[in-house]
Amino acid sequence: MEEKHTITKRVSESRTQQVHIVMPAQANGAQRLFGGQLMEWIDVVAGVVARRHANLPVTTASVDNLQFKLPANLNDTVVLDGRITYVGRTSMEVRVDTFIEALDGTRALCNVAYLVLVAIGPDGRPAEVPGVIPETEEERREWEAGKARSVLRKQRRSEQ
Repeated sequence: MEEKHTITKRVSESRTQQVHIVMPAQANGAQRLFGGQLMEWIDVVAGVVARRHANLPVTTASVDNLQFKLPANLNDTVVLDGRITYVGRTSMEVRVDTFIEALDGTRALCNVAYLVLVAIGPDGRPAEVPGVIPETEEERREWEAGKARSVLRKQRRSEQ
């Protein structure tokens, strides 16, 4: 069943970018970014996206997908780009793409992650979030794919 929302927002209203340079303390013995460090950055970006969308505090409910495609090495510039892809009544799916940015500005995708965050109301309970207005073809594709992922998540929860 499609959720009905009284308030809606554009994806662009909550889109968030974060940029880092991989420093020695964030690298492992192979001079590559620790996976856990990247996961922390992804969680923070997703949290900012969801807070901006909901205008409420949020909590991460799940990390649905996390694919490492390329390593980030010591001294690389890492760019994280997060956006809302799908919303339910109180939950929001956020996609965070992570890129390695070369000095000339070209980017290579190194990670794709989907997270689900829940808005928290003043009473400490899940709170309703605004709907999403997908404006571009890519946003519409993500919305449809997010709807399918939401159904799969619900099925997995009912099987446990």
